[in-house]
Amino acid sequence: MTDIQDLRIKIVDHPLVQHKLTLMRRKEESTSKFRQLLREISLLLAYEVTRDLPLATREIETPLAAMEAPVLAGKKLCFVSVLRAGNGLLDGMLDLLPSARVGHVGLYRDPETLIAVEYYYKVPQDMGDRLTIVVDPMLATGNSAIAAVQRLKDGGARRLKFVCLLAAPEGVRAFNEAHPDVELYTAAVDQCLDEHGYIVPGLGDAGDRIYGTK
Repeated sequence: MTDIQDLRIKIVDHPLVQHKLTLMRRKEESTSKFRQLLREISLLLAYEVTRDLPLATREIETPLAAMEAPVLAGKKLCFVSVLRAGNGLLDGMLDLLPSARVGHVGLYRDPETLIAVEYYYKVPQDMGDRLTIVVDPMLATGNSAIAAVQRLKDGGARRLKFVCLLAAPEGVRAFNEAHPDVELYTAAVDQCLDEHGYIVPGLGDAGDRIYGTK
């Protein structure tokens, strides 16, 4: 992974991630293939974002001997999906960590103001004791991501990371300013936002492409 100059964001530049992202960008890619690729990429992103999870040791018996073996320490982490597109990333991450707790924050972007409006919020209890990984495929203006993370902080979450598939520089800068304590992970930072707040070159509307709604 490398850090983009002047942006506090970690890019997962593994060749498999970059190859699959290119396939997802193609406008002719089918809904089923897009969904499958996102699930595969999300598993790889989860591998990177959980790289620093704490470990403890536990005594086990192998077929040959007893040993002290590493296991995850502390309470199970929590994935929080920013609805609806966040569920596309969530599914693959749960393949890797099936015992993780799951929360949801429902937000939609007002088409006129581009401000995030909340319509749903449900997360596990004791969020302050868990690492919270927030997932949403696109970090465009950053408004939804900023609002979701702030809502979780207000609800008691203290350790947070944010994972997206694609980001725009404008969104990264806004997020960095609003939440300098939250690590950002992505597969790519694209050129800019267009006049409608979409990432360019991007891959279109992630939710529509996941669910075939346009």
